Amino acid sequence: MWKSGFKWMFLIIGTTIGAGYASGRELWEFFGHGSGLAIVLFMVFFTISLYVIMSVSYKNASTEYRPVLREIVGDKLAPVYDVMIFVYLFTTTVVMMSGSGATGQAFNFPYWWGIVFICIMLFLLFLRDISGLLSMNQIILPILIVGLLYILLTFTYDESLNLFSNWREQHNWTSAFPFTALNILPLIAVLGAVGDKVKSKQEIWIASLGSGLILGVLTYIYNNSLIQIAEEILLYEIPLFAILSNYPFQMVIFMTILLWFAIFTTAASGVLGLTTRLVSYFKIPFWLLVTIILATMIPLTTVGFSTLVSVLYPLYGLLNLYVLTRLLLFPLWYKTGKKI
Repeated sequence: MWKSGFKWMFLIIGTTIGAGYASGRELWEFFGHGSGLAIVLFMVFFTISLYVIMSVSYKNASTEYRPVLREIVGDKLAPVYDVMIFVYLFTTTVVMMSGSGATGQAFNFPYWWGIVFICIMLFLLFLRDISGLLSMNQIILPILIVGLLYILLTFTYDESLNLFSNWREQHNWTSAFPFTALNILPLIAVLGAVGDKVKSKQEIWIASLGSGLILGVLTYIYNNSLIQIAEEILLYEIPLFAILSNYPFQMVIFMTILLWFAIFTTAASGVLGLTTRLVSYFKIPFWLLVTIILATMIPLTTVGFSTLVSVLYPLYGLLNLYVLTRLLLFPLWYKTGKKI
């Protein structure tokens, strides 16, 4: 039970902590000053949403996201959000690939090298279908979480930062809604693809509570660090490097590698959602479908990483607010009919 719960927890975190999140760019777009309450609300909303998504997936024993989506938003709007999820997964995976190119540039490698490298690694990962992704997450995600927490807490200690100094004004609390909405849409796709592999409600509780708590704490500490370097963020494509600017080069290398792994896990989750959605239409091997999808994405990576994040992420956050509302109210209105 615990092992399976942690497996789904790492899948959730791996889907959420991508190029935008781990780099700090996504957090800065939504949070910043006066956002302590917003992050607490995000943690609560995110946990409830995860529990609902996983429960619906478990009940339907789903292998792709459409049955889950229909139950959450209804039959009439399901086709609209089906298209939106597909476009979202496609474009955010392009963002991850762009993030890989930007990460490679930190080592003075050409932009295209980073993109080609992540494509090759995704191809190799999906030679084992879904099991390869689940196995990778259980190895990489603990290292990523601990590494990111280490550098953020080290920065907090070195700069003598007060973690609770920004609670006087909470004017940005409404950002919790679009930020949560942004992050739940890909999770409908990813968790909808593994509903048949969830064995008990206990696994769902462990995954939901664990993911919400870890991401909530990590988001709060990260945002607190970014506030201290607000004036420098404009100078960096990846805000994390502004935090690392006064640290030894070895630390920069270590965190850059972890950043790439964060990009890789989210790209893998996006490809999983896309492939499980399309596999019923194309009678070809899983790995070949992955190859075709990646090939169509490469030309779109010419758009800059920070541009993609700053334009697409807030837009998707607003468009997904209806889905978030349905998820948060799901336990209430569902009691009037059939239960999960």
